[in-house]
Amino acid sequence: MIFLSTVKNPLEVEPPKLTILLPVRNDGVSLSVMLRILQAALVEPYEVVVVYDFPEDDSIETVERMGALNPRIRGVHNKLGRGVINAIKAGVQSAEGEYVLIFAADEVGPVVAVEDMTALLDEGCDFVSCTRYAHGGRRLGGSLVGGLLSRLANVLFHRVAGCALSDATTGIKMFRRSCFFELELEARPVGWAVAFEMSMKAQEHGLKLGEVPILSVDRLYGGKSTFKLGPWFVEYLRWFVWGFQRLRGGVRPEVRVRIPMSTPTK
Repeated sequence: MIFLSTVKNPLEVEPPKLTILLPVRNDGVSLSVMLRILQAALVEPYEVVVVYDFPEDDSIETVERMGALNPRIRGVHNKLGRGVINAIKAGVQSAEGEYVLIFAADEVGPVVAVEDMTALLDEGCDFVSCTRYAHGGRRLGGSLVGGLLSRLANVLFHRVAGCALSDATTGIKMFRRSCFFELELEARPVGWAVAFEMSMKAQEHGLKLGEVPILSVDRLYGGKSTFKLGPWFVEYLRWFVWGFQRLRGGVRPEVRVRIPMSTPTK
């Protein structure tokens, strides 16, 4: 069912405060469900920018169909090079919102966290990450090996290397668009390694950090995971070493935490 009651005349649509940026790769089914959830759950003015790498992507049909009913849903062809990092760069360049939220189209958890993440930016944070490993957050589903490596890497990096964020590798991030280009991202287009790089560089650049716990369910709507142990391990290890050298021994910045249905802490 399409929520026609939420559709407005393009001339009446308020400028979006938030851009929701969804990198996709043949995620047509997941995207169709996600766009309906966003329409039902969010009230504050927002836009959805769906970034695809190639014109044959089956997500495009969904964007065109849903975009015809909601002018704040649009597609962007990433011409910077394939991979999540380039999709994010292309999407941010096209974004109209003051705040930008990134996550995968097959995850429902981020929708629940939008209000709290936005509140932290309203309160002065520059960069907010969801966490699956602290303050009540949890991770369900996905690759067993990938899950174990993710938890181990984040625990080691948080406790040993001095990373202030408890879940540096999650791809669920919200940030001020004006701060994005300061980070000068350079991760290789391997999975969501760019999210790891963003976490470390946000801390290195002195951005004000925030966290929101989340229940993350990997690949909720089905589909095939792109996880490949070898390339992913090498790229994540590269950034682990980079961050260990840059952040270890420094003063760990304060992280403002907002637990759903509570007031911020720290």
